[in-house]
Amino acid sequence: MMDLKTTEEIGGAMIAEKSDCKESSTGSKLKGTGSLSNKDKIFRADKIDLKSLDIQLEKHLSRVWSRNMDSQRPKEEWEIDLSKLDIKHVVAHGTYGTVYQGTYDNQDVAVKVLDWGEDGIATTAETAALRASFRQEVAVWHKLDNPNVTKFIGASMGTSNLKLPTQSLPLAGDRFPTRACCVVVEYLPGGTLKQYLIRNRRKKLAFKIVIQLALDLSRGLSYLHSQKIVHRDVKSENMLLDAHRTLKIADFGVARVEAQNLREMTGETGTLGYMAPEVLDGKPYNRRCDVYSFGICLWEIYCCDMPYPDLSFAEVSSAVVRQNLRPEIPRCCPSSLANIMRKCWDANAEKRPDMDEVVKMLEAIDTSRGGGMIPEDQTPVCFCFSNVRGP
Repeated sequence: MMDLKTTEEIGGAMIAEKSDCKESSTGSKLKGTGSLSNKDKIFRADKIDLKSLDIQLEKHLSRVWSRNMDSQRPKEEWEIDLSKLDIKHVVAHGTYGTVYQGTYDNQDVAVKVLDWGEDGIATTAETAALRASFRQEVAVWHKLDNPNVTKFIGASMGTSNLKLPTQSLPLAGDRFPTRACCVVVEYLPGGTLKQYLIRNRRKKLAFKIVIQLALDLSRGLSYLHSQKIVHRDVKSENMLLDAHRTLKIADFGVARVEAQNLREMTGETGTLGYMAPEVLDGKPYNRRCDVYSFGICLWEIYCCDMPYPDLSFAEVSSAVVRQNLRPEIPRCCPSSLANIMRKCWDANAEKRPDMDEVVKMLEAIDTSRGGGMIPEDQTPVCFCFSNVRGP
C-alpha cells in the first residue's frame, strides 16, 4: 500500500488537520491542541492530481511486475554470471547504448550496455522497442560461430546490479537506469574498419591487404546468409579488426532472420550511403541488400575514402534511387575488382551475385602484380618505363 508521504508528493494534496485547525461559525480559526496521527488527517479531493497519481502508480506496478517476471522465468542459455564480469572503461557511445572494455572470466571483452527503458527515461513504446531489439540481437548472435563474425560471449537481461565504472556515470542531474541489459562479446583491439581506413587515407592500402579485408567481409556475410540471416547495416563502422588485422562482422542490432515473405522485410533500415535502392525506396528486399552494401564497402576499402562526401542525405537518397548514383571508381582500379563492385551494386537486386559467388571472384584475383590505389600526391607515369602501379 502506498504510504501517506508518497501520496502527498504525487498528488500534491492539501491536508487539513482536523484537531489542529478548526474553523468557527463566524469563520475565525481556533487553534487546537495535541499531536496528530495519520488517521486524523484528511485530503481535499479537488486538490489531488489524479492523472499524475495514475501515471506514477502505473510505472511503479510495471517495475514490480517486470522484476517478478524476471525472478520467475528460467535462466536463458546465453545469460552470463555477473560476478565474473569486470567492466573497466568506456570505449564508445552510440545511439542505443554505451560500449565498455572489460574482462569476463579473465577474458578480454567488449560490453554493450543498453538503457532498459525504465525509471521514466523512455516511453512505453521505446521500452518495448529496446527490449525487442535486445532479444533480437541476442537471439541472432549467440548461435553464430565463424572466424569472420565477432564471437558472442553472453548477455544479461534487465539486471539491477551491473557494476559500471564511476567515471562513466551520467553528469549531475541526469538519471542512470536502475536496470540495464548488456551484451558481452570478444574484445577486438584493432578498432573499427572505418578507423583503420581513415588512418590510411593518405597512403592507401597495399592491394593484398585490400583483397584480404574484402575476403574476410565477404566470407562473414556469406556465412550469415547461409544461416538465413540478413545483417541490414553492412558498413565499415560495423566491422572490427583483431590484433592480426582479421576483419570480423559486429553489431547485430538490426539483423534478423530472413523472412519467407519478402514483403515482411520493408522499411528504411541501415545507413544512408550504404543502403540499397530498394531499401531506400521502401520496397521489399532480401539478403541481396547486404550484397549492395558490400559493394560500397569494397570501394571504400580500396579508396580509403567515404562515399558521397559532398552530398546531403536527401541528395544521396534521391540520386541512388532515381539517377543510379554510385561512387566513382578510380581509373587505376584493376578491372577484376571494379567488375565486382559494379555487379554488387547493380540497381536490379536479382542481378547481384550471392556472397558465396563474390568470395570465389575475390579468391580468383591475382595480387602478385600490385594494383593498389595510387595516393593523390603521387603522379602516375608511363607503364613502359615504370614498375607496376600501386603498392
